[in-house]
Amino acid sequence: MIRRVSAWLGGAAFIGSSELLAAMEVPATNTGSFTPADIAFLDEIAETILPETKTPGAKAAQVGTFMAVMVTDCYRPPQQALFRDGMARIEAAMQRRAQVSFMQASPAQRLSLLNEFDQQQKKPSTPARRSSKRAMAPQDHFFRMMKELTLFGYFTSEIGCTQAQRYVETPGHFAPNVPYVPGTPSWADHA
Repeated sequence: MIRRVSAWLGGAAFIGSSELLAAMEVPATNTGSFTPADIAFLDEIAETILPETKTPGAKAAQVGTFMAVMVTDCYRPPQQALFRDGMARIEAAMQRRAQVSFMQASPAQRLSLLNEFDQQQKKPSTPARRSSKRAMAPQDHFFRMMKELTLFGYFTSEIGCTQAQRYVETPGHFAPNVPYVPGTPSWADHA
């Protein structure tokens, strides 16, 4: 299709650009300085936030890789440092609390620890921030960044979009009053 559009629009734009077309088929995996162990760690954090239930969890949606790519490609160096520091803080807190690494901790231990970090990120940390009229920015607390990336990565993944939500591939007509049946998943795309 791209080659046809290129030919319609003047020809030579994509002639000999098989590398470009091949690159478009490969998912982005620029994880920067995140190692496979870091990504596995992020997968476990994400899985603790969105565990497998009747639908696959965040680990199945490869949210750890998504977080690594987003932090590498979209965050500024101060936010990248805060995110990395947060990973170290989670590991250190688990070591202090249970004398095991986060990766070796039980799901209940992980959940308890992450709930504490979640409560911390909800509290304003300084009087200046309490009086500020702006909303809390993602760089204010590492766990907020992790939680937002987990939700964003999961619900924009194929698994989150098609199994955790209802999905309509092409938009249909506008229906302002769609009846809700309790227990049905939300819409990934309004139809």
